[in-house]
Amino acid sequence: MSESTATARPNAALTIGLCFAVAVLEGFDIQAMGVAAPKLAPYFGLTKAQLGWALGISNFGLVIGASFGGWLADRMGRKPVFICSVLIFSVFTLLTAAAWSFPTLLGARLAAGLGFGAALPNMMAVAAEISSPDKRASTAASMFCGMPLGGGLSALLTQVLAPDFDWRIIFVIGGVLPLIVAAALHFLMQETLRHSERTADNRVPILHALFGDGRALPSLLLWLAFLPTLLILYLFLGWLTTLVIGAGLDPAVAPQAALAFNFASVVGALLIARLVDQFGPRWPLAGSYALLIVVLIAMSSAHSLGPLLALSGAAGFLLLGANYALYGVAAQYYPTIMRGTGSGASIAVGRVGSIAGPLLAGFLLGGGATAANVVQYMAPVAAVACVAVFFLSFFRRTA
Repeated sequence: MSESTATARPNAALTIGLCFAVAVLEGFDIQAMGVAAPKLAPYFGLTKAQLGWALGISNFGLVIGASFGGWLADRMGRKPVFICSVLIFSVFTLLTAAAWSFPTLLGARLAAGLGFGAALPNMMAVAAEISSPDKRASTAASMFCGMPLGGGLSALLTQVLAPDFDWRIIFVIGGVLPLIVAAALHFLMQETLRHSERTADNRVPILHALFGDGRALPSLLLWLAFLPTLLILYLFLGWLTTLVIGAGLDPAVAPQAALAFNFASVVGALLIARLVDQFGPRWPLAGSYALLIVVLIAMSSAHSLGPLLALSGAAGFLLLGANYALYGVAAQYYPTIMRGTGSGASIAVGRVGSIAGPLLAGFLLGGGATAANVVQYMAPVAAVACVAVFFLSFFRRTA
């Protein structure tokens, strides 16, 4: 047991709770763009292609934030970088509500993505550093399942507000609450990276952290798993409401699909992570992706409320369940002093998929593809992730 783990473990529950709160707020804000899209698009007069950019632009910032956030945390500590990340996405979420044109909307979402990205590898590293090896997937899932819960709350908010609600209220709520959480992190969160591990003598070059000492293939397989996973995930987060409307649902009830997707994924995250901790990652993760392929094919043929809601929930259960369990697994392939760097690289590469997902949906729909076509095309993408996690499981986790 490392000194940092031993120090942090007495406050593990508090740390998990704080990270969970950050994840809820990130999920709320990310899903907010999707559920606000039906009102936001006509307000700014956006085409489908422009809406794709508005939904996906934060992921460009997220790639940059993840790349540097984990690297900085390995040198400065998890806590200060984590707090700064939360403040960044808080401020620029508020500025999203103040946007007055398409360019200012894009700018605010891009900058908010910097904060989202920098926070994620810190959470992955902290999850590994406060938990025992046999509970790391469950610890990560306990933190990250806050993201779909937040996304579900964002969708739920649209159902309880008046039908003519102002779309800005979603981003005001999503911007104010992180300020409170940032203060709680400052006063209550314990640093999990020892000061001695942040010294210049322990700093490892990025390429060695990712590819040295036998980590090359595990790193590449992690990237190959995260990229298609995040492509499908962010296509659904941004376009699910629009896709189910295209499949025939009444626009008034279409956000219920986002509710089903997000809330079912909380259960999936906790259950699949528990299976990974108990049996290892091979069959729980590969099996989840294999079942996801079946669900996507079935979903492309559904046209009524019941089946679409059930299949949306099943997709969330499997997709986010596998994704969050993979967060816990990924951090274990890197030693403590390079864990932020390795986790950040996995997230950054995965977020290339999260950029491509919303843009791809906009491109396909703008080119005449149906909602069913878009969902069908995701099945082979899921197959890539299935193969990657299967082969990844044959490599020994080092941390």
